[in-house]
Amino acid sequence: MHFFAADLADAEPVARIVPEAEAKLGLVDGLINAAGLTDRGSILDTPVALWDRFFAVNARAPFQLTQAMAQRLNHAKRPGAIVNIITMSSHGGQPFLTAYAASKGALATLTKNTALGLRPMRIRVNGINLGWADTPGEHVIQQRDGNPPDWLPKAEAAQPFGRLIKPADVAGLAIYLLSDAAEMITGALVDFDQNVMGAYT
Repeated sequence: MHFFAADLADAEPVARIVPEAEAKLGLVDGLINAAGLTDRGSILDTPVALWDRFFAVNARAPFQLTQAMAQRLNHAKRPGAIVNIITMSSHGGQPFLTAYAASKGALATLTKNTALGLRPMRIRVNGINLGWADTPGEHVIQQRDGNPPDWLPKAEAAQPFGRLIKPADVAGLAIYLLSDAAEMITGALVDFDQNVMGAYT
């Protein structure tokens, strides 16, 4: 295991991630683009600087990392797999998540586009449209939004399957999509949520 810290909003250190990983671990043939900003902001109050940072972290950084890995795999004539952690908000999102939804929508399109472009090289690209998840970042957001400390049990009780998605759930799906068991899957956007998009009750 090797850790390399980089601000994904800055293109220069992002460009060093794959070379750094290969220097320590050898040729990289699996990539999960999981980092992302989730700040609030509507069309009325999102500053341009925040919009730009969203797209830098949520769309440009995955583009750079995908490009760097794909170039190396193509040169080595080796297959590989990429998983982009996206969001259900990429379908449109809530009004208070304008920049977040738009940047993740861009990542969803990038997933499809690169899946097609890299298919001849046997490099697979898939995405996970993540629903409401129990993460440390979500706890911070809930507290910042003024919700009580016991928000989680109440939120989970209201869900169809009795809980929010856990990090281990996402990790399991991502590992499957990276594995040879999913070798026939590319360009898929998995709605990993307890609701059915487009269906209303």
